[in-house]
Amino acid sequence: MKMLKTLAAAALALCAAAAVQARPLAEIEKSGTIVLGSEGQYAPFNFFKGKELTGYEIEVAEAVVKKMGLKHEWKTVGFDALLTGLAQDRWDLVIASHGITEERAKAATFTDPHYCSGGIIVSLKPEIRTAADLAGKTVAVQTGTSYLEHVKEVPGVKDVKNFPTDEAARSALGSKRVDAWVTDRFVAKEMLQKAPKAGFKTGELLFVEKIAAAVKKDNQSLADAWNKAFQALVADGTIGKISQKYFQEDVTCK
Repeated sequence: MKMLKTLAAAALALCAAAAVQARPLAEIEKSGTIVLGSEGQYAPFNFFKGKELTGYEIEVAEAVVKKMGLKHEWKTVGFDALLTGLAQDRWDLVIASHGITEERAKAATFTDPHYCSGGIIVSLKPEIRTAADLAGKTVAVQTGTSYLEHVKEVPGVKDVKNFPTDEAARSALGSKRVDAWVTDRFVAKEMLQKAPKAGFKTGELLFVEKIAAAVKKDNQSLADAWNKAFQALVADGTIGKISQKYFQEDVTCK
């Protein structure tokens, strides 16, 4: 039932967003409202608390938009549809834990990163901790994430299983359908805090990456305005307070 509701909500969001056009800064400022896309299924970064969309990235985005003197409108769809929708002019900007990669940068323009993190190995077995330990193992990742390509590059991995959400990948590990799960280190940190008796063990980081919002390719005026507002919020401590609220540490890139 939950999956059906999720799919239905995603379909409605796509239909509702179809008429929205990605716009340069001047046009957005004229309308007074920026349309933002996110996933809503990636706690603690973007997720639903009841009917409220919240999380670190959601609060950061709303603070940036306010600093820009704009109002915001959220659209939520599956992660792997976000950059596609951006290219199809369905929203102005997406913020959903996209790691900056060369391949993605060919299709979208990234803003300054709003946090730095990395892919961490999670398993039910304490002996699976390093990249070398993944040899001969089946690993779960979320479809469309940068984790997929990184795990594929690990020598000796038996198989990489894709799942539509990070939660589904975690469930596959919990039910022992896979040997390990690679996810964001802060996602793993929150999971361990919420379910300390679940038996999950974290290992080493497979890689480190910078995470940023994205606008349509070459929409530089919007990216520049976003960056200016974001850096002002870093300087006045607003971003640090949001970071401490969710992670009890500063997750911005140093």
